[in-house]
Amino acid sequence: MYLPEIEKKWQKKWADTGLYKFDKHSDKPKKYVLEMFSYPSGAKLHVGHWYNFGLADTYARYLRMKGYNVFHPMGFDAFGLPAENYAIKTGIHPKDSTVANITTMEEQLKAMGASFDWDYEVKTCMPDYYKWTQWCFLQLYKKGLAYRSAAPVNWCPNCNTVLANEQVVDGECERCHTVVTKKHLTQWFFKITDYAEELLSDLDTLDWPEKTKLMQKNWIGKSTGSEITFQTVGGGEFSVFTTRADTLHGCSYVVISPEHPMVDQLTTPAQKEAVEAYKEYAAKASEIDRLSTSREKTGVFTGSYAINPINGREVPIWAADYVLASYGTGVVMAVPAHDERDFAFATKYELPIERVVAKKHEDQDDSLPFCEYEGVLVNSGQFDGLTVTEGKEAITKHLSTLGKGDFKTTYRLRDWLISRQRYWGAPIPIIHCPHCGDVPVPERDLPVELPYDVDFTPDGTSPLAKHQGFMNTKCPVCGADATRDPDTMDTFVCSSWYFLRYPDNQNSEMAWDPAIINSLLPVDKYVGGAEHACMHLLYSRFFTKAFRDMGYLNFDEPFRSLVHQGTILGPDGEKMSKSKGNVVSPDAYIEKFGSDAFRMYLGFGFAYIEGGPWNDGGIKSVAKYLDRVERLTDRIYEATEDNKSADAKEVTYILHKTIKAVDEDLATFSFNTAIARMMELTNALYKYTDNAFDIDFAKDCIRTLLKLMAPFAPHFTEELWERIGGDYSIFNQDFPVYEEKLLVKDEITYPLQVNGKVKARFAVPSDFTKEQIEAYVRTEYAADFEGMDIVKLIVVPGRIVNVVVKPAK
Repeated sequence: MYLPEIEKKWQKKWADTGLYKFDKHSDKPKKYVLEMFSYPSGAKLHVGHWYNFGLADTYARYLRMKGYNVFHPMGFDAFGLPAENYAIKTGIHPKDSTVANITTMEEQLKAMGASFDWDYEVKTCMPDYYKWTQWCFLQLYKKGLAYRSAAPVNWCPNCNTVLANEQVVDGECERCHTVVTKKHLTQWFFKITDYAEELLSDLDTLDWPEKTKLMQKNWIGKSTGSEITFQTVGGGEFSVFTTRADTLHGCSYVVISPEHPMVDQLTTPAQKEAVEAYKEYAAKASEIDRLSTSREKTGVFTGSYAINPINGREVPIWAADYVLASYGTGVVMAVPAHDERDFAFATKYELPIERVVAKKHEDQDDSLPFCEYEGVLVNSGQFDGLTVTEGKEAITKHLSTLGKGDFKTTYRLRDWLISRQRYWGAPIPIIHCPHCGDVPVPERDLPVELPYDVDFTPDGTSPLAKHQGFMNTKCPVCGADATRDPDTMDTFVCSSWYFLRYPDNQNSEMAWDPAIINSLLPVDKYVGGAEHACMHLLYSRFFTKAFRDMGYLNFDEPFRSLVHQGTILGPDGEKMSKSKGNVVSPDAYIEKFGSDAFRMYLGFGFAYIEGGPWNDGGIKSVAKYLDRVERLTDRIYEATEDNKSADAKEVTYILHKTIKAVDEDLATFSFNTAIARMMELTNALYKYTDNAFDIDFAKDCIRTLLKLMAPFAPHFTEELWERIGGDYSIFNQDFPVYEEKLLVKDEITYPLQVNGKVKARFAVPSDFTKEQIEAYVRTEYAADFEGMDIVKLIVVPGRIVNVVVKPAK
């Protein structure tokens, strides 16, 4: 059959009969299967889309045939920078290009033959969606989880705009490649840090890839240690967080982040010029660069001194960019004898390096910097002789009695900055009143709609700030003239709750009905890229926990189980790129071989979580395999010579072995091995039907094979299922079930290997012991061993018999 021709036929029938409509009243157990929704770009579906959506759909179809009521929606993450950049370049409005792209992608996704229920579609750029994104913001604001504060942001001096962290690539603007600097602006934040401990501890409850959980654990970055207060000479104080309070006697200087608010007051007149120059220098480096262990350490003396609280010693305060204002307190105590970074800095600037921890065991390397935890305190006054662990506790307790320190747990995780000085996003629903301050927009007035007629050419200000009709409003509290917030929300806000909207997407009265959502969520299987590990996946977990605590949800986590697909590389083994000329477009292959062959090759040619290089020969082989299955089906259903006595033991065993393997492989996204097993069954059926065969048995086998194949080749199997008289649809059939007793062969065939070469094959009952097999070989092949001594006879049960012989003396 020519697959491209039959695909439209079945897609129309599926749509006309509502085959994939979710039955909200079904009493079947539910499964919520979800792929990370895509951004509606202008380009056609690429291989990555197919690899994600096509094979996740295979999994959803499998669950449907396993008897589950599968909820499988699709939508579009439609706000964002690409559409705005495209508008700046072409003059086409972001709304117009996005709506057009959504229409195109809807058609392409439907042509894929996926089992999405389009009745539940969401589009994040539409007012009926972002109304509820704004509602989410207001609920977080009411609970004290949204706040406004001055903060350093990424700033592109060429584009005159703020950039999100993800828009900074190797310290440069992703669009114009200008070096990104830091700038202080008043921004909106979500207080994700309130949930740091739960976000960390609940990772252990999730069926997620260990690497992803580890990435989140490291991103949250829990540290248990001490917070110590230093006085400054001349008045004032600051705190440092350290996990090494045991080394406090060795603190010979203090380092403060160049952008820390205290830097200006600590800088003496004599050092002002040098400090200002250094601040400008430090602002040009990205946080990643600043934290790099290989980067040369730089800094400048502020002219001020702090007092070490453990011994009253005055130590100099330096500003250095290897300390970040946003991490910890923005100030660190430097102990160069016991920290590699501090050691390098102290060596460069000739600052004191004083040992306060010595080795505990003779075989330890005692050279500086000595950073091991197995050590004893020295040069530490009354604390000499304590171990590192004992010293941490004793010194912290001592400082606590002085009111100069205590035990503390900190997290690397920072609050989520959600303000964006861009146009194409959800407006922040806050009104700024000169009398009442920040006033939330009343929920009855949502959505705060994006105006269409906006000049979004970047000039250093939010595009909405230039639209007087949008900006000027009345305070909902006092009625005075007021202005709207000119910023839009980070698009990750839109995607942090979309999975909650899908099941109740038509609700105009609330973001979601808790009764509906609590019955259908959490998402049972979430499929998408690993690049979202520390943004979307973390933010969605935060939203779920926050709205649970507000009473809107009754579950703790959004995604019960997570699968990351790998990456399909170009034929040259490199990442696909237009500049490299190695981009594989699905269209030509689908036009020639059909979408089922394309999907099946993606399943067969790669381990799903790994991906790999594209191979033209692979898809041709899969197309030939589908042809073989069609010919096999016709051979069996057109057969007239019936042989009820044909030996079916071997094919029965392979059939049930295949059912078991495919069932297990589909459940774990091991698509390549599942298809390999079906190919083996196909070969076995060809062999069985080479001579006269039991027609009814063979028909049962081919019906089973088609049902096993259906999740991978939906159009192809529907067509053959109809051809052989099956009831519509093959996806209304139960997935095959194997019989345990048929997984055991009555006989096992062993190769007999003599001195490394296979000389014969023999069959014995499957329950023969090693001793019985050895006796059989010695008896049946006695003539072959005549004149030889058997040196070894090794039986590997179920596998092989190995004999080593030599000429008899």
